[in-house]
Amino acid sequence: MNILVVGNVLKDVYLNLDSRTESFETDKNGTEWLDFAFNGSKHHFFSRMSSFGGAAITAEVLTKMGHNVSISASDLNLDDSGMNKPTPADSYRYILTSNENISYLTETTPLSARFEVPTEPVSYLYIDRSAHLDAATADKVQSYLDSHLDTALILYLGDDQNPNLASLVPSADLVFLEDTPQNAEKYQALDRKAVYLSDHSLRCDNIIEPVTISRIDKLTHLSAFSIAAATILGSFIIGRSIEESLKLARANLENSTLSSTLTLSEMEIIAAATPESLELIAATLMSGKKGILAADESGGSIARKFSERGIEDNFSNRHDYRNIFFTTDNIEDYLNGVILFDETAHDFMDSGESIPDYLISRRIIPGIKVDEGLEPDPTHDGDTLTKGLETLPQRLQDYYEMGLRFAKWRAAFNIDASESNINENCRRLAKYAADCQSASLVPIVEPELIHDGDYNITRCATVTGKILDALIRELHRYQVNLRACIIKVNMILAGKEYAYGSTPEEVGQATAEVLKRHIPEDIAGVVFLSGGQSPEAATANLSVILRNGPYPWKLTFSFARALQDPVIDAWAGDNANLEKARQAFLDRLIANTEIL
Repeated sequence: MNILVVGNVLKDVYLNLDSRTESFETDKNGTEWLDFAFNGSKHHFFSRMSSFGGAAITAEVLTKMGHNVSISASDLNLDDSGMNKPTPADSYRYILTSNENISYLTETTPLSARFEVPTEPVSYLYIDRSAHLDAATADKVQSYLDSHLDTALILYLGDDQNPNLASLVPSADLVFLEDTPQNAEKYQALDRKAVYLSDHSLRCDNIIEPVTISRIDKLTHLSAFSIAAATILGSFIIGRSIEESLKLARANLENSTLSSTLTLSEMEIIAAATPESLELIAATLMSGKKGILAADESGGSIARKFSERGIEDNFSNRHDYRNIFFTTDNIEDYLNGVILFDETAHDFMDSGESIPDYLISRRIIPGIKVDEGLEPDPTHDGDTLTKGLETLPQRLQDYYEMGLRFAKWRAAFNIDASESNINENCRRLAKYAADCQSASLVPIVEPELIHDGDYNITRCATVTGKILDALIRELHRYQVNLRACIIKVNMILAGKEYAYGSTPEEVGQATAEVLKRHIPEDIAGVVFLSGGQSPEAATANLSVILRNGPYPWKLTFSFARALQDPVIDAWAGDNANLEKARQAFLDRLIANTEIL
Protein backbone atom coordinates (compact mmCIF):
# COMPACT_ATOMS: atom_id res chain seq x y z
CA MET A 1 0.00 0.00 0.00
CA ASN A 2 1.60 3.26 -1.18
CA ILE A 3 0.90 6.84 -0.11
CA LEU A 4 1.98 9.78 -2.26
CA VAL A 5 2.23 13.11 -0.43
CA VAL A 6 1.95 16.22 -2.58
CA GLY A 7 3.28 19.35 -0.91
CA ASN A 8 6.31 21.48 -0.17
CA VAL A 9 9.23 20.69 2.09
CA LEU A 10 10.15 23.59 4.34
CA LYS A 11 13.24 24.20 6.44
CA ASP A 12 11.86 25.71 9.64
CA VAL A 13 14.41 27.81 11.52
CA TYR A 14 13.36 28.55 15.10
CA LEU A 15 14.91 31.61 16.75
CA ASN A 16 14.21 32.68 20.33
CA LEU A 17 15.04 36.38 20.09
CA ASP A 18 16.43 38.50 22.89
CA SER A 19 13.86 41.30 23.16
CA ARG A 20 16.25 43.37 25.27
CA THR A 21 18.58 43.93 22.34
CA GLU A 22 16.26 43.71 19.33
CA SER A 23 14.40 46.71 17.93
CA PHE A 24 10.71 46.05 18.50
CA GLU A 25 7.76 48.36 18.21
CA THR A 26 4.23 47.75 19.49
CA ASP A 27 1.20 48.38 17.32
CA LYS A 28 -2.22 49.58 18.48
CA ASN A 29 -3.28 46.00 19.19
CA GLY A 30 -0.35 45.44 21.54
CA THR A 31 1.52 43.16 19.13
CA GLU A 32 5.29 43.58 18.93
CA TRP A 33 6.92 43.80 15.51
CA LEU A 34 10.50 44.05 14.35
CA ASP A 35 10.81 47.48 12.85
CA PHE A 36 13.44 46.63 10.27
CA ALA A 37 14.15 43.87 7.77
CA PHE A 38 15.12 40.66 9.50
CA ASN A 39 18.67 39.43 9.08
CA GLY A 40 19.36 36.18 10.88
CA SER A 41 23.10 36.79 11.01
CA LYS A 42 22.77 40.09 12.89
CA HIS A 43 20.07 39.42 15.42
CA HIS A 44 20.60 38.24 18.96
CA PHE A 45 18.82 35.10 20.07
CA PHE A 46 18.87 32.77 23.04
CA SER A 47 18.58 29.61 20.96
CA ARG A 48 18.42 28.49 17.35
CA MET A 49 16.93 25.22 16.16
CA SER A 50 15.94 23.89 12.79
CA SER A 51 13.65 21.16 11.58
CA PHE A 52 12.02 20.04 8.37
CA GLY A 53 8.33 20.88 8.16
CA GLY A 54 5.46 20.75 5.73
CA ALA A 55 5.29 17.58 3.65
CA ALA A 56 8.45 16.28 5.37
CA ILE A 57 6.82 15.95 8.77
CA THR A 58 3.76 14.34 7.18
CA ALA A 59 6.01 11.74 5.56
CA GLU A 60 7.84 11.12 8.86
CA VAL A 61 4.61 10.47 10.76
CA LEU A 62 3.18 8.12 8.14
CA THR A 63 6.48 6.26 7.79
CA LYS A 64 6.76 5.76 11.55
CA MET A 65 3.25 4.30 11.47
CA GLY A 66 4.47 1.63 9.05
CA HIS A 67 3.28 3.05 5.72
CA ASN A 68 5.20 3.24 2.46
CA VAL A 69 5.43 6.96 1.67
CA SER A 70 6.85 9.09 -1.10
CA ILE A 71 6.77 12.87 -1.61
CA SER A 72 6.11 14.71 -4.82
CA ALA A 73 8.05 17.76 -3.73
CA SER A 74 11.76 17.06 -3.42
CA ASP A 75 14.14 14.14 -3.51
CA LEU A 76 14.43 11.87 -0.49
CA ASN A 77 17.34 10.06 1.05
CA LEU A 78 17.67 7.93 4.16
CA ASP A 79 19.40 9.00 7.35
CA ASP A 80 21.24 6.62 9.67
CA SER A 81 18.01 5.55 11.39
CA GLY A 82 16.40 4.56 8.09
CA MET A 83 13.86 7.39 8.19
CA ASN A 84 13.05 9.41 5.08
CA LYS A 85 14.59 12.87 5.26
CA PRO A 86 14.06 15.43 2.50
CA THR A 87 16.93 17.48 1.13
CA PRO A 88 17.13 20.17 0.10
CA ALA A 89 14.15 22.12 1.42
CA ASP A 90 11.94 23.91 -1.09
CA SER A 91 12.00 27.05 1.05
CA TYR A 92 13.04 28.44 4.42
CA ARG A 93 10.64 29.70 7.05
CA TYR A 94 11.83 31.64 10.08
CA ILE A 95 9.81 31.29 13.27
CA LEU A 96 10.66 34.10 15.68
CA THR A 97 9.72 34.11 19.35
CA SER A 98 10.21 36.87 21.84
CA ASN A 99 8.71 36.76 25.31
CA GLU A 100 5.17 35.49 24.67
CA ASN A 101 4.92 36.57 21.03
CA ILE A 102 5.58 34.61 17.88
CA SER A 103 6.04 35.74 14.28
CA TYR A 104 6.68 33.98 11.00
CA LEU A 105 8.83 35.07 8.10
CA THR A 106 8.27 33.19 4.87
CA GLU A 107 7.94 33.75 1.16
CA THR A 108 5.27 36.31 0.26
CA THR A 109 4.19 34.23 -2.71
CA PRO A 110 3.92 30.51 -1.87
CA LEU A 111 5.70 28.06 -4.10
CA SER A 112 3.41 25.87 -6.17
CA ALA A 113 3.72 22.23 -5.22
CA ARG A 114 4.85 19.84 -7.93
CA PHE A 115 2.82 16.79 -8.88
CA GLU A 116 4.75 14.09 -10.66
CA VAL A 117 2.52 11.33 -12.00
CA PRO A 118 3.58 8.23 -10.02
CA THR A 119 5.00 5.26 -11.89
CA GLU A 120 3.79 2.78 -9.24
CA PRO A 121 0.16 2.30 -8.14
CA VAL A 122 -0.86 4.73 -5.38
CA SER A 123 -3.51 3.77 -2.86
CA TYR A 124 -3.74 7.21 -1.25
CA LEU A 125 -2.94 10.60 -2.73
CA TYR A 126 -2.58 13.12 0.07
CA ILE A 127 -2.56 16.86 -0.72
CA ASP A 128 -0.62 18.14 2.28
CA ARG A 129 -1.22 21.34 4.24
CA SER A 130 2.00 22.72 2.76
CA ALA A 131 0.74 22.32 -0.80
CA HIS A 132 -0.20 25.38 -2.86
CA LEU A 133 -1.59 24.21 -6.18
CA ASP A 134 -1.78 26.37 -9.25
CA ALA A 135 -4.64 25.69 -11.68
CA ALA A 136 -2.54 23.54 -14.01
CA THR A 137 -1.32 21.31 -11.14
CA ALA A 138 -4.84 20.93 -9.74
CA ASP A 139 -6.07 19.88 -13.20
CA LYS A 140 -3.20 17.38 -13.41
CA VAL A 141 -4.21 15.88 -10.06
CA GLN A 142 -7.86 15.65 -11.09
CA SER A 143 -6.91 14.01 -14.39
CA TYR A 144 -4.86 11.40 -12.52
CA LEU A 145 -7.77 10.65 -10.17
CA ASP A 146 -10.18 10.32 -13.10
CA SER A 147 -7.97 7.64 -14.65
CA HIS A 148 -7.07 5.87 -11.37
CA LEU A 149 -10.36 5.16 -9.64
CA ASP A 150 -8.73 2.99 -6.96
CA THR A 151 -6.72 5.93 -5.64
CA ALA A 152 -8.31 7.69 -2.65
CA LEU A 153 -7.82 11.46 -2.43
CA ILE A 154 -7.10 12.95 0.99
CA LEU A 155 -7.20 16.73 0.99
CA TYR A 156 -5.98 19.27 3.55
CA LEU A 157 -7.63 22.67 3.14
CA GLY A 158 -5.65 25.31 4.98
CA ASP A 159 -6.95 28.68 6.03
CA ASP A 160 -5.92 30.39 2.79
CA GLN A 161 -8.94 28.99 0.90
CA ASN A 162 -6.91 28.28 -2.23
CA PRO A 163 -9.60 27.95 -4.92
CA ASN A 164 -7.61 25.33 -6.82
CA LEU A 165 -7.53 23.11 -3.73
CA ALA A 166 -11.21 23.72 -3.09
CA SER A 167 -11.99 22.54 -6.61
CA LEU A 168 -10.78 19.05 -5.63
CA VAL A 169 -13.21 18.72 -2.70
CA PRO A 170 -15.88 16.80 -4.65
CA SER A 171 -13.28 14.10 -5.46
CA ALA A 172 -11.97 13.82 -1.90
CA ASP A 173 -12.59 10.78 0.27
CA LEU A 174 -11.44 12.67 3.38
CA VAL A 175 -10.91 16.38 4.01
CA PHE A 176 -8.98 18.01 6.84
CA LEU A 177 -10.17 21.50 7.72
CA GLU A 178 -9.17 24.28 10.06
CA ASP A 179 -11.87 24.34 12.74
CA THR A 180 -13.59 27.65 12.00
CA PRO A 181 -17.30 28.48 11.84
CA GLN A 182 -16.83 29.45 8.20
CA ASN A 183 -15.38 26.06 7.26
CA ALA A 184 -17.98 24.17 9.27
CA GLU A 185 -20.75 25.95 7.41
CA LYS A 186 -19.12 25.89 3.98
CA TYR A 187 -18.29 22.17 4.01
CA GLN A 188 -21.14 20.77 6.10
CA ALA A 189 -22.41 18.85 3.08
CA LEU A 190 -19.28 16.65 3.14
CA ASP A 191 -21.15 14.28 5.50
CA ARG A 192 -18.59 12.47 7.64
CA LYS A 193 -15.70 13.15 5.29
CA ALA A 194 -14.34 16.07 7.31
CA VAL A 195 -11.95 16.15 10.25
CA TYR A 196 -11.65 19.53 11.96
CA LEU A 197 -8.42 20.64 13.60
CA SER A 198 -7.66 23.59 15.84
CA ASP A 199 -4.87 24.63 18.20
CA HIS A 200 -6.56 22.89 21.12
CA SER A 201 -8.92 20.20 19.79
CA LEU A 202 -9.60 17.58 17.15
CA ARG A 203 -13.05 16.50 16.04
CA CYS A 204 -14.72 14.63 13.22
CA ASP A 205 -17.77 16.35 11.73
CA ASN A 206 -20.26 17.43 14.40
CA ILE A 207 -20.82 13.88 15.66
CA ILE A 208 -17.69 12.99 17.62
CA GLU A 209 -16.94 14.90 20.80
CA PRO A 210 -13.77 16.96 20.40
CA VAL A 211 -10.51 15.49 21.69
CA THR A 212 -8.81 18.32 23.54
CA ILE A 213 -5.07 18.97 23.31
CA SER A 214 -3.37 19.96 26.55
CA ARG A 215 -0.06 20.96 25.05
CA ILE A 216 0.83 22.54 21.76
CA ASP A 217 3.73 24.87 22.47
CA LYS A 218 4.63 27.83 20.31
CA LEU A 219 7.65 26.19 18.75
CA THR A 220 5.73 23.23 17.39
CA HIS A 221 2.24 24.43 16.62
CA LEU A 222 3.02 25.25 12.98
CA SER A 223 3.70 21.57 12.46
CA ALA A 224 0.95 20.45 14.83
CA PHE A 225 -1.73 20.40 12.13
CA SER A 226 0.50 18.29 9.88
CA ILE A 227 1.25 15.85 12.72
CA ALA A 228 -2.43 15.56 13.63
CA ALA A 229 -3.67 15.07 10.07
CA ALA A 230 -0.97 12.55 9.17
CA THR A 231 -1.59 10.54 12.36
CA ILE A 232 -5.33 10.41 11.79
CA LEU A 233 -4.85 9.42 8.15
CA GLY A 234 -2.31 6.74 9.05
CA SER A 235 -4.64 5.40 11.72
CA PHE A 236 -7.64 5.31 9.39
CA ILE A 237 -5.60 3.35 6.85
CA ILE A 238 -4.82 0.59 9.36
CA GLY A 239 -8.48 0.31 10.25
CA ARG A 240 -8.74 2.23 13.52
CA SER A 241 -11.99 3.89 14.54
CA ILE A 242 -12.50 7.64 14.54
CA GLU A 243 -12.27 7.78 18.33
CA GLU A 244 -9.06 5.72 18.41
CA SER A 245 -7.52 7.80 15.63
CA LEU A 246 -8.20 11.09 17.40
CA LYS A 247 -6.63 9.76 20.60
CA LEU A 248 -3.53 8.59 18.75
CA ALA A 249 -3.25 12.03 17.17
CA ARG A 250 -3.47 13.68 20.58
CA ALA A 251 -0.72 11.37 21.90
CA ASN A 252 1.52 12.30 18.97
CA LEU A 253 0.80 16.02 19.27
CA GLU A 254 1.39 16.20 23.00
CA ASN A 255 4.59 14.17 23.03
CA SER A 256 6.41 14.93 19.77
CA THR A 257 9.45 17.16 19.71
CA LEU A 258 10.99 19.23 16.95
CA SER A 259 13.43 16.41 16.27
CA SER A 260 11.08 13.44 16.36
CA THR A 261 7.46 12.32 16.24
CA LEU A 262 6.27 9.10 17.90
CA THR A 263 6.10 5.58 16.57
CA LEU A 264 2.73 3.86 16.40
CA SER A 265 3.50 1.65 19.42
CA GLU A 266 4.52 4.69 21.47
CA MET A 267 1.29 6.47 20.55
CA GLU A 268 -0.79 3.42 21.46
CA ILE A 269 0.67 3.10 24.94
CA ILE A 270 0.31 6.83 25.65
CA ALA A 271 -3.21 6.91 24.23
CA ALA A 272 -4.18 3.93 26.36
CA ALA A 273 -3.01 5.74 29.50
CA THR A 274 -4.93 8.98 29.10
CA PRO A 275 -7.27 9.67 32.06
CA GLU A 276 -10.45 8.64 30.31
CA SER A 277 -8.74 5.48 29.03
CA LEU A 278 -7.59 3.89 32.29
CA GLU A 279 -10.03 1.09 31.62
CA LEU A 280 -8.33 0.47 28.28
CA ILE A 281 -4.86 0.18 29.77
CA ALA A 282 -6.18 -2.12 32.51
CA ALA A 283 -7.75 -4.28 29.81
CA THR A 284 -4.47 -4.22 27.88
CA LEU A 285 -2.58 -5.46 30.94
CA MET A 286 -5.04 -8.38 31.13
CA SER A 287 -5.27 -9.06 27.39
CA GLY A 288 -4.24 -12.17 25.51
CA LYS A 289 -2.36 -15.13 26.92
CA LYS A 290 0.23 -13.02 28.71
CA GLY A 291 1.20 -12.13 32.27
CA ILE A 292 2.84 -9.37 34.31
CA LEU A 293 6.38 -9.75 35.63
CA ALA A 294 6.93 -8.49 39.18
CA ALA A 295 10.57 -7.29 39.06
CA ASP A 296 10.04 -4.95 41.98
CA GLU A 297 12.02 -6.34 44.90
CA SER A 298 12.95 -3.63 47.36
CA GLY A 299 16.56 -3.02 48.33
CA GLY A 300 16.24 -5.27 51.38
CA SER A 301 14.59 -8.11 49.46
CA ILE A 302 17.17 -8.23 46.71
CA ALA A 303 19.98 -7.97 49.26
CA ARG A 304 18.67 -11.10 50.99
CA LYS A 305 18.27 -12.89 47.66
CA PHE A 306 21.86 -12.09 46.70
CA SER A 307 23.23 -12.96 50.14
CA GLU A 308 21.64 -16.42 50.04
CA ARG A 309 23.58 -17.13 46.84
CA GLY A 310 26.86 -15.43 47.72
CA ILE A 311 26.37 -12.57 45.26
CA GLU A 312 27.66 -9.14 46.26
CA ASP A 313 24.84 -6.61 46.62
CA ASN A 314 25.96 -3.60 44.58
CA PHE A 315 24.38 -1.50 41.85
CA SER A 316 26.32 -3.16 39.05
CA ASN A 317 25.09 -6.64 40.02
CA ARG A 318 21.51 -5.43 40.52
CA HIS A 319 21.62 -3.75 37.10
CA ASP A 320 23.00 -6.85 35.37
CA TYR A 321 20.54 -9.15 37.11
CA ARG A 322 17.43 -7.14 36.24
CA ASN A 323 18.59 -6.60 32.67
CA ILE A 324 18.53 -10.37 32.16
CA PHE A 325 14.74 -10.19 32.17
CA PHE A 326 14.48 -7.16 29.89
CA THR A 327 16.96 -8.43 27.28
CA THR A 328 15.50 -11.92 26.92
CA ASP A 329 14.28 -12.48 23.37
CA ASN A 330 10.55 -12.25 22.60
CA ILE A 331 9.36 -11.37 26.12
CA GLU A 332 6.72 -9.16 24.54
CA ASP A 333 5.04 -12.40 23.38
CA TYR A 334 4.54 -13.44 27.01
CA LEU A 335 4.29 -10.22 29.05
CA ASN A 336 1.88 -7.29 28.92
CA GLY A 337 3.57 -5.41 31.75
CA VAL A 338 6.54 -5.28 34.11
CA ILE A 339 6.42 -3.91 37.67
CA LEU A 340 9.67 -2.06 38.43
CA PHE A 341 11.36 -0.93 41.62
CA ASP A 342 12.27 2.77 41.86
CA GLU A 343 15.98 2.11 41.26
CA THR A 344 15.21 0.12 38.12
CA ALA A 345 12.71 2.69 36.83
CA HIS A 346 15.47 5.32 36.95
CA ASP A 347 18.06 2.98 35.42
CA PHE A 348 19.13 2.73 31.78
CA MET A 349 19.80 -0.07 29.36
CA ASP A 350 23.38 -0.49 28.21
CA SER A 351 22.38 1.35 25.01
CA GLY A 352 21.59 4.46 27.07
CA GLU A 353 17.81 4.17 26.68
CA SER A 354 15.79 4.46 29.88
CA ILE A 355 14.31 1.16 31.03
CA PRO A 356 10.69 2.44 30.86
CA ASP A 357 11.25 3.71 27.30
CA TYR A 358 12.92 0.45 26.35
CA LEU A 359 9.98 -1.59 27.62
CA ILE A 360 7.55 0.66 25.75
CA SER A 361 9.56 0.10 22.57
CA ARG A 362 8.97 -3.62 23.06
CA ARG A 363 5.21 -3.05 23.48
CA ILE A 364 5.35 -3.81 27.22
CA ILE A 365 3.66 -1.43 29.65
CA PRO A 366 6.00 -0.32 32.45
CA GLY A 367 4.65 -0.11 36.01
CA ILE A 368 6.06 0.72 39.42
CA LYS A 369 5.91 -0.50 43.03
CA VAL A 370 4.93 2.51 45.12
CA ASP A 371 4.44 1.30 48.68
CA GLU A 372 7.42 2.04 50.91
CA GLY A 373 7.47 -1.18 52.87
CA LEU A 374 6.02 -2.21 56.21
CA GLU A 375 5.87 -0.63 59.64
CA PRO A 376 4.64 -2.20 62.92
CA ASP A 377 0.93 -1.88 63.65
CA PRO A 378 0.78 -0.18 67.05
CA THR A 379 -2.63 -1.72 67.77
CA HIS A 380 -1.64 -5.37 67.51
CA ASP A 381 1.73 -7.08 68.11
CA GLY A 382 3.07 -8.90 65.07
CA ASP A 383 0.85 -7.13 62.54
CA THR A 384 2.19 -4.62 60.03
CA LEU A 385 0.88 -1.67 58.05
CA THR A 386 2.08 -0.59 54.63
CA LYS A 387 3.47 2.95 54.50
CA GLY A 388 4.06 5.62 51.86
CA LEU A 389 0.76 7.46 51.40
CA GLU A 390 2.10 10.84 52.50
CA THR A 391 4.51 11.20 49.59
CA LEU A 392 2.46 9.21 47.08
CA PRO A 393 0.77 11.93 44.96
CA GLN A 394 4.02 13.63 43.94
CA ARG A 395 5.73 10.31 43.28
CA LEU A 396 2.86 9.18 41.08
CA GLN A 397 3.08 12.39 39.08
CA ASP A 398 6.82 11.89 38.60
CA TYR A 399 6.37 8.27 37.53
CA TYR A 400 3.66 9.20 35.03
CA GLU A 401 6.00 11.76 33.46
CA MET A 402 8.65 9.02 33.19
CA GLY A 403 6.28 6.95 31.04
CA LEU A 404 5.01 4.52 33.70
CA ARG A 405 1.33 3.69 33.30
CA PHE A 406 0.37 1.49 36.26
CA ALA A 407 1.43 0.97 39.85
CA LYS A 408 1.31 -1.66 42.58
CA TRP A 409 0.85 -1.43 46.35
CA ARG A 410 1.23 -4.47 48.64
CA ALA A 411 -0.23 -4.97 52.09
CA ALA A 412 0.86 -8.08 54.04
CA PHE A 413 -1.51 -9.89 56.42
CA ASN A 414 -0.77 -12.54 59.01
CA ILE A 415 -3.18 -15.46 59.34
CA ASP A 416 -4.32 -14.09 62.73
CA ALA A 417 -4.44 -10.43 61.67
CA SER A 418 -6.73 -8.31 63.82
CA GLU A 419 -9.89 -6.81 62.37
CA SER A 420 -8.51 -3.30 62.86
CA ASN A 421 -5.31 -4.26 61.03
CA ILE A 422 -7.28 -5.67 58.08
CA ASN A 423 -9.48 -2.58 57.90
CA GLU A 424 -6.60 -0.09 58.08
CA ASN A 425 -4.47 -1.89 55.52
CA CYS A 426 -7.45 -2.11 53.16
CA ARG A 427 -8.17 1.59 53.69
CA ARG A 428 -4.59 2.38 52.68
CA LEU A 429 -4.87 0.14 49.64
CA ALA A 430 -8.04 1.94 48.56
CA LYS A 431 -6.58 5.40 49.18
CA TYR A 432 -3.56 4.42 47.08
CA ALA A 433 -5.86 3.17 44.30
CA ALA A 434 -7.82 6.43 44.26
CA ASP A 435 -4.61 8.47 44.16
CA CYS A 436 -3.36 6.31 41.29
CA GLN A 437 -6.41 6.88 39.16
CA SER A 438 -6.26 10.62 39.88
CA ALA A 439 -2.70 10.55 38.53
CA SER A 440 -3.76 8.60 35.40
CA LEU A 441 -2.15 5.32 36.49
CA VAL A 442 -3.94 1.99 36.75
CA PRO A 443 -3.68 0.60 40.31
CA ILE A 444 -2.87 -2.99 41.12
CA VAL A 445 -3.95 -3.60 44.71
CA GLU A 446 -2.21 -6.49 46.43
CA PRO A 447 -3.64 -7.81 49.72
CA GLU A 448 -1.34 -10.76 50.45
CA LEU A 449 -2.05 -13.32 53.12
CA ILE A 450 1.46 -14.42 54.07
CA HIS A 451 2.17 -18.03 53.08
CA ASP A 452 4.51 -18.51 56.04
CA GLY A 453 2.47 -20.02 58.86
CA ASP A 454 0.83 -23.09 60.30
CA TYR A 455 -2.74 -23.10 58.95
CA ASN A 456 -4.86 -25.30 56.74
CA ILE A 457 -6.47 -24.44 53.41
CA THR A 458 -9.89 -23.79 54.97
CA ARG A 459 -8.42 -21.21 57.34
CA CYS A 460 -6.65 -19.56 54.38
CA ALA A 461 -9.95 -19.33 52.47
CA THR A 462 -11.78 -17.77 55.42
CA VAL A 463 -9.17 -15.10 56.15
CA THR A 464 -8.57 -14.27 52.48
CA GLY A 465 -12.32 -13.83 51.96
CA LYS A 466 -12.51 -11.53 54.96
CA ILE A 467 -9.63 -9.42 53.60
CA LEU A 468 -11.19 -9.20 50.14
CA ASP A 469 -14.54 -8.12 51.57
CA ALA A 470 -12.84 -5.30 53.51
CA LEU A 471 -10.86 -4.28 50.44
CA ILE A 472 -13.87 -4.08 48.11
CA ARG A 473 -15.79 -2.12 50.74
CA GLU A 474 -12.96 0.45 50.95
CA LEU A 475 -12.54 0.65 47.19
CA HIS A 476 -16.20 1.57 46.90
CA ARG A 477 -15.87 4.10 49.73
CA TYR A 478 -13.00 5.83 47.92
CA GLN A 479 -14.97 5.73 44.64
CA VAL A 480 -12.29 3.74 42.82
CA ASN A 481 -13.28 2.78 39.26
CA LEU A 482 -13.16 -1.01 39.52
CA ARG A 483 -13.08 -1.38 35.73
CA ALA A 484 -9.68 0.34 35.85
CA CYS A 485 -8.38 -1.56 38.89
CA ILE A 486 -6.63 -4.95 39.10
CA ILE A 487 -6.48 -7.16 42.20
CA LYS A 488 -3.33 -9.18 42.90
CA VAL A 489 -4.12 -11.94 45.34
CA ASN A 490 -2.64 -15.01 46.95
CA MET A 491 -3.81 -18.47 45.94
CA ILE A 492 -5.83 -20.36 48.55
CA LEU A 493 -3.53 -23.01 50.01
CA ALA A 494 -2.29 -24.25 53.36
CA GLY A 495 0.50 -22.39 55.13
CA LYS A 496 4.10 -23.36 54.54
CA GLU A 497 4.48 -24.75 58.08
CA TYR A 498 1.28 -26.81 57.97
CA ALA A 499 1.90 -30.54 58.21
CA TYR A 500 -0.18 -31.36 55.16
CA GLY A 501 0.36 -29.57 51.87
CA SER A 502 -2.37 -28.64 49.40
CA THR A 503 -2.79 -30.50 46.13
CA PRO A 504 -3.34 -28.49 42.91
CA GLU A 505 -6.91 -29.80 42.79
CA GLU A 506 -7.58 -28.49 46.31
CA VAL A 507 -5.96 -25.13 45.51
CA GLY A 508 -7.89 -24.79 42.26
CA GLN A 509 -11.28 -25.46 43.79
CA ALA A 510 -10.76 -23.39 46.95
CA THR A 511 -9.32 -20.41 45.07
CA ALA A 512 -12.14 -20.43 42.53
CA GLU A 513 -14.74 -20.45 45.30
CA VAL A 514 -13.14 -17.53 47.16
CA LEU A 515 -12.72 -15.41 44.04
CA LYS A 516 -16.27 -15.95 42.81
CA ARG A 517 -17.72 -15.24 46.24
CA HIS A 518 -15.71 -12.15 47.19
CA ILE A 519 -14.59 -10.30 44.02
CA PRO A 520 -17.20 -8.25 42.10
CA GLU A 521 -17.76 -8.85 38.42
CA ASP A 522 -16.78 -5.34 37.33
CA ILE A 523 -13.14 -5.58 38.47
CA ALA A 524 -10.70 -5.24 35.54
CA GLY A 525 -8.87 -8.46 36.29
CA VAL A 526 -7.27 -10.74 38.86
CA VAL A 527 -3.58 -11.63 38.90
CA PHE A 528 -1.87 -14.09 41.20
CA LEU A 529 1.28 -13.75 43.26
CA SER A 530 3.35 -16.87 43.74
CA GLY A 531 3.75 -16.31 47.49
CA GLY A 532 6.89 -18.34 48.10
CA GLN A 533 5.77 -21.39 46.15
CA SER A 534 8.24 -23.19 43.95
CA PRO A 535 8.09 -22.22 40.27
CA GLU A 536 6.60 -25.57 39.34
CA ALA A 537 3.99 -25.54 42.12
CA ALA A 538 2.85 -21.99 41.27
CA THR A 539 2.35 -22.96 37.62
CA ALA A 540 0.56 -26.22 38.45
CA ASN A 541 -1.78 -24.50 40.90
CA LEU A 542 -2.53 -21.69 38.44
CA SER A 543 -3.40 -24.25 35.78
CA VAL A 544 -6.05 -25.89 37.96
CA ILE A 545 -7.44 -22.53 39.14
CA LEU A 546 -8.03 -21.63 35.50
CA ARG A 547 -9.74 -24.96 34.84
CA ASN A 548 -12.20 -24.21 37.65
CA GLY A 549 -13.65 -21.31 35.65
CA PRO A 550 -15.30 -19.71 33.84
CA TYR A 551 -14.78 -16.38 35.62
CA PRO A 552 -16.37 -12.99 34.94
CA TRP A 553 -12.93 -11.37 34.67
CA LYS A 554 -9.60 -12.29 33.11
CA LEU A 555 -7.06 -14.21 35.23
CA THR A 556 -3.30 -14.32 34.76
CA PHE A 557 -0.03 -14.48 36.68
CA SER A 558 2.08 -11.70 38.18
CA PHE A 559 4.82 -13.82 39.68
CA ALA A 560 8.10 -12.62 41.18
CA ARG A 561 10.10 -15.48 42.69
CA ALA A 562 8.33 -18.17 40.65
CA LEU A 563 9.73 -16.51 37.51
CA GLN A 564 12.97 -15.17 38.93
CA ASP A 565 14.44 -17.90 41.12
CA PRO A 566 15.48 -20.14 38.19
CA VAL A 567 17.05 -17.10 36.56
CA ILE A 568 19.18 -15.99 39.50
CA ASP A 569 20.25 -19.58 40.13
CA ALA A 570 21.39 -19.92 36.52
CA TRP A 571 23.15 -16.54 36.53
CA ALA A 572 24.80 -16.89 39.99
CA GLY A 573 26.32 -13.41 39.70
CA ASP A 574 28.47 -14.39 36.70
CA ASN A 575 27.75 -12.64 33.38
CA ALA A 576 29.27 -15.58 31.56
CA ASN A 577 25.93 -17.26 32.36
CA LEU A 578 23.68 -14.58 30.84
CA GLU A 579 22.36 -16.68 27.98
CA LYS A 580 21.71 -19.60 30.30
CA ALA A 581 19.80 -17.29 32.65
CA ARG A 582 17.77 -15.76 29.80
CA GLN A 583 16.77 -19.22 28.64
CA ALA A 584 15.68 -20.13 32.18
CA PHE A 585 13.46 -17.05 32.22
CA LEU A 586 12.01 -17.80 28.81
CA ASP A 587 11.26 -21.38 29.84
CA ARG A 588 9.23 -20.19 32.85
CA LEU A 589 7.35 -17.62 30.74
CA ILE A 590 6.43 -20.28 28.21
CA ALA A 591 5.35 -22.72 30.92
CA ASN A 592 2.99 -20.17 32.47
CA THR A 593 1.51 -18.70 29.29
CA GLU A 594 0.84 -22.13 27.79
CA ILE A 595 -1.77 -22.80 30.49
CA LEU A 596 -3.63 -19.48 30.08
